[in-house]
Amino acid sequence: MGRTDVKTAQTLRPSFWRREHHLDKMTLRELVIAYFQYPAIIAYLTLAIASVAGWVWRPAPLAVTLASVAAASLAYPLFWYLIHRYVLHSRWMWRHKWAARTWKRIHYDHHQDPNHLEVLFGALHTTLPTIALGVFPLGFAIGSLWGGWASQAAWGGGFAALATGLVTTCVYEFVHCVQHLAYKPKNKRLAEMKRRHMAHHFHDENGNYGITTFFWDKVFNTWYDRPERPEKSPTVFNLGYTPEVAREYPYVAELSGGVATGHPRQRDRG
Repeated sequence: MGRTDVKTAQTLRPSFWRREHHLDKMTLRELVIAYFQYPAIIAYLTLAIASVAGWVWRPAPLAVTLASVAAASLAYPLFWYLIHRYVLHSRWMWRHKWAARTWKRIHYDHHQDPNHLEVLFGALHTTLPTIALGVFPLGFAIGSLWGGWASQAAWGGGFAALATGLVTTCVYEFVHCVQHLAYKPKNKRLAEMKRRHMAHHFHDENGNYGITTFFWDKVFNTWYDRPERPEKSPTVFNLGYTPEVAREYPYVAELSGGVATGHPRQRDRG
């Protein structure tokens, strides 16, 4: 169970995406090119355009549209925080064979090698339903209060919220990429985001769950600065899925070819 040639969940894609991309070896320009060629980002942007078309088909009044956009924008960071803390960092998914593959793909691989671009982006079969269920009902409910259940205002509000959620996801994913890129942001706010997120990945995974804002970390007392936690977490790269755990729950290890230990840069990539 101590092998270091751990496999990540990836599939061969045409041309550009047939090779691996590691953000610690890429420039900002290379990231931008890769970002807009990535299938998930293309899917998010395409569905955002389709959601705008849905709003044009069933337009909501301006007040409903703006309220739906605002509600989705405000709720998104809370949804992300809760999912990141209680699902992605949960310790129940590896215990079940039916959930192990999903957990490995959506977060374990990312912590095993935080700079591996292919597993930084979420898997569409998990992200799209989450986005839709998280924000569409908000806009639909706001529109229903205005024009009645399943009215044009309700559908328009839902489409406006969904488009907002999809675009926000694209922004989150790009900021997330920049946080792992071998690049020091000139913007102080972005540099601070990067510093907090790097602590989450390379110092202690039990905190700093936000991406673009750490407001909810402060609310739920999970925000920290490295000097406040002088000792590095021993599970920062494996999220608690240790060789000892793998002996009892082997599903993720079987998919990964073992359990990798230590800093990703110190492992033999084979």
